[in-house]
Amino acid sequence: MERNNTSRRRFLRNLGLAGLSVPLISSGINCANEKKTNPQTMINGNKKAGKLGIALLGLGGYAGGQLAPALQSTEHCYLAGIVTGTPSKIPAWQSKYSIPGNNVYNYETFDKIKDNADIDIVYIVTPNALHKDFVIRAAQAGKHVICEKPMALSVEDCDEMIAACKKAGKLLSIGYRLHFEPHNLEMMRLGTKKIYGNIKKIGAGFGFTIGDPTQWRLKKALSGGGPLQDVGIYCVQGICYTTGLEPIAVTAQEGPKTDPDKFREVEQSLTWQFEMPGGIIAEGKSSYGQGMNFLKAEAEKGIFELTPAYNYSGQAGRTPEGTMNFPKINQQAKQMDAFALSIRNNQLSIVPGELGKRDVKIIAAIYEAMGTGKRITIN
Repeated sequence: MERNNTSRRRFLRNLGLAGLSVPLISSGINCANEKKTNPQTMINGNKKAGKLGIALLGLGGYAGGQLAPALQSTEHCYLAGIVTGTPSKIPAWQSKYSIPGNNVYNYETFDKIKDNADIDIVYIVTPNALHKDFVIRAAQAGKHVICEKPMALSVEDCDEMIAACKKAGKLLSIGYRLHFEPHNLEMMRLGTKKIYGNIKKIGAGFGFTIGDPTQWRLKKALSGGGPLQDVGIYCVQGICYTTGLEPIAVTAQEGPKTDPDKFREVEQSLTWQFEMPGGIIAEGKSSYGQGMNFLKAEAEKGIFELTPAYNYSGQAGRTPEGTMNFPKINQQAKQMDAFALSIRNNQLSIVPGELGKRDVKIIAAIYEAMGTGKRITIN
């Protein structure tokens, strides 16, 4: 039967901002080491009272199609500025979002943002290979930072990014929007609280048929890899946050390339198997040539799952008690509002740089396993 509505209301109430009170799984973070911040919330020029200003750095499809619209409905932050390497995009953005000229930067003038009191947070939305440089520059400019996933292309880069933000006394958050989405939060709760007993098996898959063969996602120097970096990372996350565990080791297999020209530099698809604590069987898969979108856990007392699991909206879930029934939310708005509140309350993001680093480490192990055909231990 359908899950009790009273329990659902209690669960949502306890979540607060759809995720702010959920403890970070296996993060190993100590808030005591973080420097205190004093975000400005008074009106100052274009500054909106009580809200922190966000500048979007990189005005591609995600920034324009998701983040900027979401910032029109946020409660604790707003779109204050833009940073772009494409001057032709500036007029339309200024007109649509009433962004003043002194809050517009290019990649060369970006460091001057340190003198702009309107902007508290820089959201890095560039190709993956550019994340490290801009995160470090944003921190050095005295701004808090949100970085899109994957955090970087190597664990060493992640370490430099984390160190730069800590040195500057600024918070670093990763754009893991699903940590604020009710259906995925329910998967976390059901799995980590063992509502249906111990998980015996878990599977996750995310893929689509990619189009334009010239796009940066197919260029390894910019992306770091194929669908694993782009959409497979959601599967890595899903397995970890549903079980509350991290993989011990991994094996992986690359799929066939049906279009060798398009996939000269990156994989078209791959499948991997995690060895998890407690003997849990875990398998993930991602593809640029096949549509899939699921997160499925098989526990002692039944199956709970999401299909689709990872979209910007439209998640649908089922449990042994029936269909999950949660309200539709704007994931990006919740994510950015949560970070603004973290800054205001002098608390770490629930999706900090350390979590991004963990996933970069796991992804590197998957690629090593795929390339060598060997079982790779994940420290």
